[in-house]
Amino acid sequence: MRKIIIRDDRHIHPFNEEARDLRIQNKPLWLHQRDTLARYTTQEIEVPGFDFIPQDDVESLVHRDNLYFDQEYIDAFLTAAKKLGGPCRAAFSPDNKTFVQHALPLSTSYIKEDNLYLADLWYFPNGVESPVGDVRPDPHPVVIDFQTRELGYYRVPTYMSSEGGELVFQVPLRGLIAIDAWVHIYIADAVYGVWKRGARFEERINRDSLYKLQVLWHALLEQKQVLECSELVKIGRNCSIDPSAVIHGPATIGDHCTIGAGAVIENCTIGDNVNISQGCQLMLSTVGDGAFLPFRASLFLTTLMDYAIVAQNTCLQMCVVGRRTFIGAGNTFTDYNLLPAPIRALNANGELKEASAPVLGGCVGHNCRIGSGMIIYPARTVESDVVLFASQARRIIDKNITYEESDHHHTRAAHLHKRLYPRKGEKIAETW
Repeated sequence: MRKIIIRDDRHIHPFNEEARDLRIQNKPLWLHQRDTLARYTTQEIEVPGFDFIPQDDVESLVHRDNLYFDQEYIDAFLTAAKKLGGPCRAAFSPDNKTFVQHALPLSTSYIKEDNLYLADLWYFPNGVESPVGDVRPDPHPVVIDFQTRELGYYRVPTYMSSEGGELVFQVPLRGLIAIDAWVHIYIADAVYGVWKRGARFEERINRDSLYKLQVLWHALLEQKQVLECSELVKIGRNCSIDPSAVIHGPATIGDHCTIGAGAVIENCTIGDNVNISQGCQLMLSTVGDGAFLPFRASLFLTTLMDYAIVAQNTCLQMCVVGRRTFIGAGNTFTDYNLLPAPIRALNANGELKEASAPVLGGCVGHNCRIGSGMIIYPARTVESDVVLFASQARRIIDKNITYEESDHHHTRAAHLHKRLYPRKGEKIAETW
């Protein structure tokens, strides 16, 4: 089968980078797509738009390059599409709770048609048909059940959540989401990532008695608590882990990692060459390759991309941090509006829209330097290449920070901090 990739050259704020180059579950999105489709495709073509697709009779799978999809979804989609025997397109029903609550808000990629939402994923068993005049036959919509599980992540007083007193995720056992905003990276890593991994583990434990016995056998043999056994905690090569560290699965630790005394890691994905120092607390988070967390740094439902640093006593909840970004000591990223106003975040068009999330942290782009002791309001963003100094005038971040507002512009040493991620259409001034 041939794979045809439609390029989406829009930049995702605040990273100033295309979605395909951003990391989802500690892997570039383009590589994740390639790995997921590897069992089905033998040829790959990139085109700037649908109208540039070759008109021939080669079996083809077409997708836009800002889509995240997991293996389970692709398997189900292609199985259903091949049974229909004609051109098909991925579609979602309004009854899909995961899609409506997590994927649809802030998105600009889906097309509403009748009572369905269409995504930019197609299957053509006999190639893409040439249009008759200006009309191209519509592919048949294929609706795949996400097998959603409602899972709670906080039990709180009702004034902070629903009438039931719980904050919940609609966790899919298989799914697809278009990466149109930074919030979708958080959703792809948290809901479609670590939460889905835990939900699939629970589903298998309840369904497969032999697997349950296998997990218990590993725990007994290793004399560990069930969630700490090697069946649920996968550790890479050449890792140094202090005996007092607590690691609960399902979790994955990469190669050449160092985990210090008293660190607590629960259901996380940790990349290669990561250093997690004494007393750090990580829950339901994704940490990219080469990241460094000094002592007592805390992450909850947070994504750190590669080579990020989060200094001591800093707490990040439901945040996304770009690559090669430093966040200083004692920073607090808040995630809850004290007044009961809905949290709004930027969508792909730069508009503030409701994020459909009762709690949500902030986002910091690539190559940023954030000073110590700041408070960042919910859903605020810091654009790539920004430097924020700790000062009396800069303690509370209550609005989105652009590159032009970076503090380093007002110093004699401004030339020392290079701009690496300009906005689309902007050029970096070269110095010789």
